[in-house]
Amino acid sequence: MACVRVCPADAVAVEGAIVRIVDEACTRCGLCLPACPHDAIEALGDVPRALELALAGRAALILSVENAVYFYPANPNQVVNACYAAGFRTVHRGVLGDELVAQEYRDLWADGDWGTMIRSTCPVIVETVRRQYPELIPYLAPVATPIAAEARYLKQLYGVGTPIVYAGVCLTEGGPDVDAAVTFEELEGMFRRRGIVVAEQPEYFTRVPEERRRHLSMAGGLPLEVLLEETQASRRFRKVRGLGGLAAIAHAVAVDRLDLGFVDILPCEGCLDHPLLGPRDELFRRREIVGATEPARSRLPVVEEAVARGVQVAESFRISPNGRRPQAEAVDAVLKEIGLAPNGKPWDCGACGYSTCRAFANAAALGRTTLKSCPPYLDKQARQAQLQAAVDGLTGLATYRVLRDRLATEVARSDRTGDPFAVLFVDLDNFKKVNDEFGHEAGNEVLRGAARECGAHIRTTDLAARYGGDEFVLVLVRTRVDGALGVADKVRATVEGMGRTLGYPEGLVTVSVGVAEFVPGRGPETEDVLVAADRALYRAKASGRNQVATGER
Repeated sequence: MACVRVCPADAVAVEGAIVRIVDEACTRCGLCLPACPHDAIEALGDVPRALELALAGRAALILSVENAVYFYPANPNQVVNACYAAGFRTVHRGVLGDELVAQEYRDLWADGDWGTMIRSTCPVIVETVRRQYPELIPYLAPVATPIAAEARYLKQLYGVGTPIVYAGVCLTEGGPDVDAAVTFEELEGMFRRRGIVVAEQPEYFTRVPEERRRHLSMAGGLPLEVLLEETQASRRFRKVRGLGGLAAIAHAVAVDRLDLGFVDILPCEGCLDHPLLGPRDELFRRREIVGATEPARSRLPVVEEAVARGVQVAESFRISPNGRRPQAEAVDAVLKEIGLAPNGKPWDCGACGYSTCRAFANAAALGRTTLKSCPPYLDKQARQAQLQAAVDGLTGLATYRVLRDRLATEVARSDRTGDPFAVLFVDLDNFKKVNDEFGHEAGNEVLRGAARECGAHIRTTDLAARYGGDEFVLVLVRTRVDGALGVADKVRATVEGMGRTLGYPEGLVTVSVGVAEFVPGRGPETEDVLVAADRALYRAKASGRNQVATGER
C-alpha cells in the first residue's frame, strides 16, 4: 500500500479491495500520485467552471511560472498567447502575489520579536498544521499565500466581480479567493477543446504582457534580503523540507518550549519539485528551464501601491478542536486484535502501509482502513482457522482431518522403523437414547466426558480424535495389541464410571471399543487399519456392548 505509506495526512482509506481518498482529511500534497503503482489516483481541478469563465471572457488567469516546464519546448510566450486565445481577459504569472507576501514577511522580519514563526505560504503546510498539529496554529505567520494575495490584488485592480482562475501544479493554491483551479494537464485539455495548439502560437507576445519581473521576492514569496542576510544554518532562520519535519517542530515548540526563529518549511523543494510536475531526478532540469525564462529583476517596486493598499495580505487561522483523533478505547481494541510479535513488542512491520501498528490502529479506528490490510492479523486469523480445523469444538479432541494425516504419518514411520502401532475405535453404546430421554445438552455433556476419558489414558505422543458423531479414535504409537487392549479396557471402565457419576441409570452410558494393530510389512494400510478397528468394534457390539474386542477375538 504505497499510497498509504507516503500519505502524511492519513487520508487514504483501505476497505478490503477498495481504496479511496478521504476528502475531508486530504491536504492535496500530491505524494500519493507518483507512489501509486496502478496510476489509480488523479488530481482533478474544476475544469467545467474554468472553461465557463474563460468562455465568458471576463476571467483573470494566474498562470504559475512552472508552466515553462510543463509545456516545454514551447516557450512561455506561446503559453500566454494560448491562454488569451482560450478567452481569458488577462494572464498573470503569480509575481504580484509573491511581491505582496514578500513585503509582509519583510516587515515581520524587521520586527524580529516573534520567537517562533512558521512560514505559511504553502497551503499544504497550512492545512497539515490545521488538521494534524493544531498546537502550531498560533505560530503560523499571519500571511496569506501568494496566490490568494494575487487574487485579492487582481480583484482590487479589475473589480471585485472579476473571476479568478488559477493554473498550476498545486490545486490547493488560492483557496476561496480563487473561483476555479486547474492543473496544467487540464489547461492543456481546455486548449484542445478550443482547438488551440500551444506550439503553433507566435513566439512573441501578441498582447502587452503583464508584469513578470520581481523586485523584493523570490519564488514562493520569501524576501530576497532574508536569504541574503541569514544563512540556512542560522539560529534565526531555518529551512525545512518535507512534511515529516512538522512533527519535530511541534515537539520542539509545544513540548520543549524552544524558540526556533523563522522557519521556512515546505512539503517539497518548491512547486518545481511537486509530484505532479514529474520525477524528482529531473528537478535540476526543471530549474534550468524556469531559470532561463526568468526576466531580470526590477530595481523599482512592481506592485501598484495605490492598489496594494486595498489588499488584505494578512491572514488569520481559526483554531478549532482536533476532532479527528480516534477514541483511545477503539485504538486499543484494534491493537489487541493485531496482537504482539513473538518478542513481545508491536509488529510495526509496515506491510499495511503505516509505519507502526499504532498508526494503523488510529486509521482503523477512524474507519480509514480495516484489519484485512494487516498481515500479522491475517496470519493470526489463519492460525486460528487452522487450529479450529485441527480441534473439534465440542470435545477438544483432534478432528478427522488431523486423524487422517496422522495415520498416514504413523504408517510411514512404522515402515521406516519397524515399530508397530495400534488403533482403538471407541463408540458410545446408547448415545441416541441419552439424547432422546435427557436432551441434546445432556448428550453433549456425555460426549465431552467420554472425550476426556479417551484423552486421560494416552501419552502425549499418542492421538485422540473425534471420528464423527459419538465415535472416537485413539492412535497409540509403538504399542502392540496387548498394550492397546489394556488402554481400551481403562477407557471402557472409566466411561462407565463417568456415567454413574453424572447420575445416569446403570448401563446407559457405556462404550464399546475395537482394537487393531498395524504391523510393518504386514499391514493393514492406513485406511485398512481403521477398517480393522471398526470391524473389531462391531464384534464388541455384537458381544453385548460395553466390551473390548480385536479382529481375532
